[in-house]
Amino acid sequence: MAYFFWEDDGVLQMLDEFEPDFVEQFRSLPSNVERADVFRILVLKWFGGIYADVDTQPLRRPSSWISPLDLGPWTDPDTNSRFSSDNPVSIVLGIEADCPPDKDDYWRMGYSYPVQLTQWALASGPGHPILLRFMDTLQRRLKHVANRHWGDLSDMEATKELRQIGPLSLTGPVAITVAAMTWLEEQVGLRWNTLTGLLDGGQSKLVDDVLILPITGFSPGRRRYGNMGSKPVTDPSARVWHRAQGSWRSFDPKVEFGKFCRSFFGLCKDWSKQPS
Repeated sequence: MAYFFWEDDGVLQMLDEFEPDFVEQFRSLPSNVERADVFRILVLKWFGGIYADVDTQPLRRPSSWISPLDLGPWTDPDTNSRFSSDNPVSIVLGIEADCPPDKDDYWRMGYSYPVQLTQWALASGPGHPILLRFMDTLQRRLKHVANRHWGDLSDMEATKELRQIGPLSLTGPVAITVAAMTWLEEQVGLRWNTLTGLLDGGQSKLVDDVLILPITGFSPGRRRYGNMGSKPVTDPSARVWHRAQGSWRSFDPKVEFGKFCRSFFGLCKDWSKQPS
């Protein structure tokens, strides 16, 4: 394996060469975490490879992440649709939230979807359509915001609007979830919530050339609250251990109150998760 650590100058050099039309939008993103979110997608889009946050610990060699057990056929229990693919795996994504869709657990814990992907670890060959969709969606959203502010994303009100959307939805786990969900729905008619591992003990699921790992894959060792089927870090299906340092987060009393209100009382569903 070759390991690359990108410094700020290298990030901008890469963008200048490979994404010159996106440089201005990239610079206009409100926070460094959003730029980091997007840059990992761009590196995978152009070069392929494996990404992991610096606060993750590898538990298995990446060359062993995919085994024959991950590639077997499986069936959607609700529709009896059978999924089987001989395509080589081109992208590996992992679940970070796995909740029953008919309950309120997911939004009480702050997630946008009952089954939601993580972005702290992922792997892909270059040019995968899910990565392209992620970028197309992001650029379209940024363009719409700019158009409401005289074409200027650096305008104070435009920046405020982007901050209200927030990194989780604009560039983070929600954004990669939407990209994967919509592409797989169109490509193979996948019912997204069938990816849950709650009913089968946490099995990997291959859909076309997309391998979706269960929550233990990239999020093992979760505590009792919010466990969602996560197994210990010693489980064979655990690939990466996320230490969840969260250094990008900033404390905001309003956000923290909303979190408390959702978790303990089941209220404040639409309360903002972003700092004001």
